[in-house]
Order: sequence, then structure tokens, then C-alpha cells
Amino acid sequence: MSDESDRMVRLGSYGGTVRSLLLLKGDGDGDGDDDEEEEDEDFGTAATAAAAEETMLLWGIQQPTLSKPNAFVSQHSLCLSLDACGHSLSILQSPSSLSTPGVTGAVVWDSGVVLGKFLEDAVDSGMLNLQGKKIVELGSGCGLVGCIASLLGGQVILTDLPDRLRLLRKNVEVNVGHENVRGSATVTELTWGDDLDMQLIEPRPDFVLGSDVVYSEGAVADLLATLQQLCGCETTIFLAGELRNDTILEYFLEAAMKDFLVGRVDQTQWHPDYCSRRVVLYVLVKKPLLNKRE
Repeated sequence: MSDESDRMVRLGSYGGTVRSLLLLKGDGDGDGDDDEEEEDEDFGTAATAAAAEETMLLWGIQQPTLSKPNAFVSQHSLCLSLDACGHSLSILQSPSSLSTPGVTGAVVWDSGVVLGKFLEDAVDSGMLNLQGKKIVELGSGCGLVGCIASLLGGQVILTDLPDRLRLLRKNVEVNVGHENVRGSATVTELTWGDDLDMQLIEPRPDFVLGSDVVYSEGAVADLLATLQQLCGCETTIFLAGELRNDTILEYFLEAAMKDFLVGRVDQTQWHPDYCSRRVVLYVLVKKPLLNKRE
């Protein structure tokens, strides 16, 4: 059995170490289709086991159901106030929209607060540099994470479905539409699985952000297809999510490991005032082409 320390690695442009879901190995020197097919079978078995182990660890050790939900947000309020990056943010919400099936982006969730404050803390501690970096946020919702990334110097493109953009644009205008912002923020529509606009992929983003974007098995394939199109080999992805359903998370992780290296950020590296046992944070990077079959 491999030592747990063998799993601690650095991924992408994040300076901290993360727990790799799969034990990373060097490139094999075998050749031929038979070798590749055998490796694919071995990898599929390993990914399935790794995804199952990860969800077991999260639900067994963190016990998210025993932790208070919505510890950092008030989803019944029309406005969420949060201090970040020396600014007082006022994020408008639409609580009444929660009654509409499938609409979750009209309010802020704990995972968004956790990710935004993680970014702030990582920049402050020198683990991350967002100044001047191209950043695309998926499923931006109310826009909290993208606004914080802009305040940290990022050139941020916030994206969501067409019917979510009005509230998103308003929050961007109110919170980062002034001159004393280190970065920039623009809003555009994006439906996962659709072809991407050139502004998103030319050049490739340095970072992709997402909070609470893994919410149903049906959305996983389109989310991963969009990440595959969007990201280059130098793109670092940060995904934070609420621990609601172990089956959906396991399904996502197993599918994601086919094309991405996945590592979990330990809560000791989060902002000390914004930790929750109901939230998990991952770093993903695209696998090198030399490790993939043509």
C-alpha cells in the first residue's frame, strides 16, 4: 500500500500541495495497442476505486450531514454582504427563484463563499497569483467568486445561462464596476456542452473557477465537455462544491479522472474563518497529451 505522503502533489499554478485522488505514476515505456488497452482497463478500475474511496473518506470523516448548512450565507435575504480584498461586497440575491425547479444560481451558497475566500487567502499567502491572469468562471450565479477574482487582479469572464445574466450583470456592475479594481470583469452567456465563443478560448484561460457546479449526474457530461474544450494544458481549475449527494460526486470524479488530474485541497489551506465540513475543494489540470491515446 502506498504511503499517503506519495499522494501529496502540486497541480497547475497553485503553490500548495493537494491530495491526488490517484497515485501519480511515471509514463510507461510499453508500446502497442494491447498495452494501451490493458492500461485503459487498469486505469478505469483505479479511477472507479479512487472515486469511491474519496466519497467514503469525505462522508465518513467530515460527516457533512452533521454540520450546519448555509453557515456563511442567508438565502432568504435579498442581499448578501461580505468583506473581501479590502472591499465590502453587496451581492444581490433572488430567494423567490429557488422555488423554480432547476434554478440554484439565484442565491449564494457556502461553496461560493469558501472558494472566494480561499482565493483571497491563497493570493495573500503567495500560493496563488491572479494579477493579469485570464479567468473564466462557470455557472457564476450571483457572481461572488468572479467578483473576488477580479478584485484580486484577474481578467475575469463570468458565465451562466441566458436567463441568469440579468442578476449577474447587476452584481458585477455594483461590486466591481468602479475604477479602484485591480482586475476586470465581463459577463457572457454559456450553456455547457455548446461550442465556445472565441473570447473564452483565445487565448486559453489561466484559471477556470466553479462553485456548486456538480449538482446532478445529467449535467456532468456537459460540464466536463466544456472543461475539455475550454482548458489548455496550462489551465488550473478550482472547483468547490456542497457535499449533498455522494453518488453524484463519485460519478463526477470517476468521469473527470479520464481527462484530468484531480487533487483535493485540505481545509488547512483554506481561509481560516471560512471552513466547512459540508464543502469540498478540488484542483484539476488537464492530463498531458503524451499520457493520452490519440
